[in-house]
Amino acid sequence: MTGSVGGPSPPGTREALDELARLVLADESLQSVLERVVGLVRRVMPAGAEVSITVLRDQRPTTAASTGELALHLDEAQYGQGYGPCMDAALSGQFVEVTDGRTETRWPEYMTTFLRSGALSSLAAPVPAAQLAACLNVYSPAAAALTDQHRQAVADFAAYAAVALSNIDALQDARDQAEHLRTAMESRAAIEQAKGILMERHKVTADQAFRLLAGASMRANRKVRDLAEDLVLTGELSP
Repeated sequence: MTGSVGGPSPPGTREALDELARLVLADESLQSVLERVVGLVRRVMPAGAEVSITVLRDQRPTTAASTGELALHLDEAQYGQGYGPCMDAALSGQFVEVTDGRTETRWPEYMTTFLRSGALSSLAAPVPAAQLAACLNVYSPAAAALTDQHRQAVADFAAYAAVALSNIDALQDARDQAEHLRTAMESRAAIEQAKGILMERHKVTADQAFRLLAGASMRANRKVRDLAEDLVLTGELSP
């Protein structure tokens, strides 16, 4: 099956989604949020199912979170072969389902691994995140294990995972920018202090003091900032 889903969700899905909605993303890492997602998806899936999330960055797939070795192993089997349900779903934006691995004719090499690992059915749901391709995967040891309700639940969780991925990426970008700005301001402060020391010591202008720092930086093959910090701390400009 490849396509979309519809219908009501299994019992407990609404409560699980509400639990995710109460998370404060600023207090969570991407890893912790995705681990919560896969754990809650597993809670509302048929018994024995395992769940994972595949994330592709720069066309390189990784399993960002999983509930067990079966899901991780089958994800990595697809990454190694370069194709499979989760890869297709993440890149195409379409749901991809294996209802019975014993009669599945797509991805023949992967299906050998799939069956040997003890899986008989699976569902791969695209995660429509803004800046990357991702997929929510469910693997089951039973054939035709998922109902329309289960498919709808997976779609709902995939939508939440997309929001979390996009928001946490944006939050991390903001944190990175703030850290870069803080580092730049600290560097500028150290350089200005070092210039002041050289201006007083050698009776030179601000431009001449900076040229002294820059010259020492080139001779020592060290950053101007590092030499400036040393000068402020030790009073010495080396070499």
